[in-house]
Amino acid sequence: MYAIIETGGKQYWVVPGEILQVEKLTVKEGAEVTFTALWSASQDEKSAPAPKAPSAKVTARIIRHLKGPKIIVFRKKPKKAYEKASGHRQELTEIEVKDIQLS
Repeated sequence: MYAIIETGGKQYWVVPGEILQVEKLTVKEGAEVTFTALWSASQDEKSAPAPKAPSAKVTARIIRHLKGPKIIVFRKKPKKAYEKASGHRQELTEIEVKDIQLS
């Protein structure tokens, strides 16, 4: 059984038991969160995309909140002696997919 969920403006292909990192969710660690699947399927049947029919519910548990790797942003203008460097670390939430319930 698998599903496609959307969170943080991105879409993820998930299966039960999978651990993945998504953009930060404002939920405490250890809590459960439910996502509505955009598309889902089991071994024997498939569901339609969400706008046409109600789809599956994906239940996940929040494992922890963390920061991603540092990304260096560097700007330079040639022949002008302009250089500027800054960094960015995205805040992430690690979730474990518990269950996918087809409707």
